[in-house]
Amino acid sequence: MQARRTMMMMMAIAGAAIAIGGGAARADMMHPALGAKLSGMGEHGVVNFTADASKHRLCWAFDVMTTGITGASIRDTAGMVVTRLGSGYKAKSCGMVATQALDQIETKPGSYRVWLDTKNHPGDLRGTLFAGMAHMNHM
Repeated sequence: MQARRTMMMMMAIAGAAIAIGGGAARADMMHPALGAKLSGMGEHGVVNFTADASKHRLCWAFDVMTTGITGASIRDTAGMVVTRLGSGYKAKSCGMVATQALDQIETKPGSYRVWLDTKNHPGDLRGTLFAGMAHMNHM
Protein backbone atom coordinates (compact mmCIF):
# COMPACT_ATOMS: atom_id res chain seq x y z
CA MET A 1 0.00 0.00 0.00
CA GLN A 2 2.82 2.40 0.90
CA ALA A 3 4.63 1.60 -2.38
CA ARG A 4 1.48 2.43 -4.33
CA ARG A 5 1.09 5.81 -2.56
CA THR A 6 4.75 6.62 -3.20
CA MET A 7 4.36 5.72 -6.88
CA MET A 8 1.22 7.86 -7.25
CA MET A 9 2.91 10.80 -5.51
CA MET A 10 5.94 10.53 -7.81
CA MET A 11 3.64 10.43 -10.86
CA ALA A 12 1.82 13.54 -9.63
CA ILE A 13 5.12 15.38 -9.06
CA ALA A 14 6.38 14.35 -12.51
CA GLY A 15 3.12 15.53 -14.10
CA ALA A 16 3.38 18.88 -12.33
CA ALA A 17 7.00 19.28 -13.40
CA ILE A 18 6.05 18.58 -17.01
CA ALA A 19 3.18 21.07 -16.85
CA ILE A 20 5.39 23.75 -15.32
CA GLY A 21 8.22 23.04 -17.76
CA GLY A 22 5.83 23.14 -20.72
CA GLY A 23 4.45 26.48 -19.57
CA ALA A 24 7.95 27.90 -19.16
CA ALA A 25 8.96 26.67 -22.61
CA ARG A 26 5.87 28.27 -24.14
CA ALA A 27 6.57 31.56 -22.33
CA ASP A 28 10.15 31.50 -23.62
CA MET A 29 8.85 31.21 -27.18
CA MET A 30 6.53 34.21 -26.88
CA HIS A 31 7.87 37.36 -28.50
CA PRO A 32 6.14 40.52 -27.21
CA ALA A 33 8.42 42.80 -29.30
CA LEU A 34 8.09 42.20 -33.05
CA GLY A 35 9.22 44.04 -36.13
CA ALA A 36 9.10 43.89 -39.92
CA LYS A 37 11.02 45.57 -42.72
CA LEU A 38 8.57 46.61 -45.41
CA SER A 39 9.22 47.01 -49.12
CA GLY A 40 7.42 47.08 -52.43
CA MET A 41 6.67 49.30 -55.41
CA GLY A 42 10.04 51.04 -54.93
CA GLU A 43 9.22 52.07 -51.35
CA HIS A 44 10.46 50.83 -47.99
CA GLY A 45 9.86 51.26 -44.29
CA VAL A 46 9.57 49.45 -40.98
CA VAL A 47 6.95 48.63 -38.39
CA ASN A 48 7.41 47.67 -34.75
CA PHE A 49 4.87 45.94 -32.54
CA THR A 50 4.46 45.48 -28.82
CA ALA A 51 2.10 42.69 -27.80
CA ASP A 52 0.34 42.26 -24.49
CA ALA A 53 -1.40 38.88 -24.68
CA SER A 54 -2.94 39.25 -21.20
CA LYS A 55 -4.91 42.29 -22.45
CA HIS A 56 -5.40 41.00 -26.04
CA ARG A 57 -3.66 44.19 -27.17
CA LEU A 58 -1.25 44.86 -30.01
CA CYS A 59 0.38 48.26 -30.47
CA TRP A 60 2.22 49.33 -33.62
CA ALA A 61 4.37 52.14 -34.97
CA PHE A 62 5.00 52.42 -38.73
CA ASP A 63 7.90 54.40 -40.16
CA VAL A 64 7.13 54.72 -43.88
CA MET A 65 7.31 57.54 -46.43
CA THR A 66 4.54 56.11 -48.63
CA THR A 67 1.44 58.31 -48.96
CA GLY A 68 -2.14 57.30 -49.60
CA ILE A 69 -2.12 54.32 -47.23
CA THR A 70 -5.66 53.03 -46.67
CA GLY A 71 -5.14 50.09 -44.32
CA ALA A 72 -2.77 47.69 -42.63
CA SER A 73 -3.07 44.04 -41.66
CA ILE A 74 -1.18 40.98 -40.52
CA ARG A 75 -1.64 37.98 -42.82
CA ASP A 76 -0.60 34.37 -42.90
CA THR A 77 1.64 32.89 -45.59
CA ALA A 78 -1.39 32.28 -47.84
CA GLY A 79 -2.33 35.97 -47.66
CA MET A 80 -5.39 35.44 -45.44
CA VAL A 81 -6.05 38.24 -42.94
CA VAL A 82 -5.23 37.22 -39.36
CA THR A 83 -5.95 40.67 -37.94
CA ARG A 84 -6.55 44.17 -39.25
CA LEU A 85 -4.58 46.98 -37.62
CA GLY A 86 -7.45 49.34 -36.94
CA SER A 87 -10.43 50.23 -39.12
CA GLY A 88 -8.31 52.69 -41.12
CA TYR A 89 -4.60 53.32 -41.33
CA LYS A 90 -2.89 55.05 -38.42
CA ALA A 91 0.90 55.17 -38.27
CA LYS A 92 0.85 54.66 -34.51
CA SER A 93 -1.94 53.06 -32.52
CA CYS A 94 -3.10 50.01 -30.57
CA GLY A 95 -5.91 47.57 -31.10
CA MET A 96 -7.54 44.49 -29.69
CA VAL A 97 -6.56 41.15 -31.26
CA ALA A 98 -8.15 37.75 -30.67
CA THR A 99 -6.18 35.77 -28.10
CA GLN A 100 -5.56 32.82 -30.42
CA ALA A 101 -4.32 35.06 -33.24
CA LEU A 102 -2.02 37.00 -30.91
CA ASP A 103 -0.62 33.79 -29.43
CA GLN A 104 0.13 32.44 -32.90
CA ILE A 105 1.76 35.67 -34.05
CA GLU A 106 3.92 35.87 -30.91
CA THR A 107 5.08 32.24 -31.02
CA LYS A 108 5.80 32.02 -34.77
CA PRO A 109 6.29 35.57 -36.06
CA GLY A 110 8.12 34.41 -39.20
CA SER A 111 4.90 32.75 -40.39
CA TYR A 112 3.16 36.14 -40.73
CA ARG A 113 3.52 39.16 -42.99
CA VAL A 114 2.49 42.78 -42.50
CA TRP A 115 0.65 44.32 -45.46
CA LEU A 116 0.17 48.05 -46.04
CA ASP A 117 -2.52 48.83 -48.60
CA THR A 118 -2.74 51.92 -50.78
CA LYS A 119 -5.79 52.98 -52.78
CA ASN A 120 -4.70 51.19 -55.95
CA HIS A 121 -2.41 48.49 -54.55
CA PRO A 122 -3.49 46.10 -51.77
CA GLY A 123 -0.34 44.90 -50.01
CA ASP A 124 1.72 47.64 -51.67
CA LEU A 125 4.34 47.34 -48.91
CA ARG A 126 4.93 43.96 -47.27
CA GLY A 127 7.32 42.44 -44.80
CA THR A 128 7.76 39.29 -42.73
CA LEU A 129 7.51 39.60 -38.96
CA PHE A 130 10.47 38.70 -36.76
CA ALA A 131 11.21 38.73 -33.05
CA GLY A 132 12.82 42.02 -32.05
CA MET A 133 12.68 45.60 -33.26
CA ALA A 134 13.07 46.73 -36.86
CA HIS A 135 15.27 49.68 -37.74
CA MET A 136 15.22 51.83 -40.85
CA ASN A 137 18.34 51.45 -42.99
CA HIS A 138 19.62 54.92 -43.81
CA MET A 139 21.47 55.33 -47.08
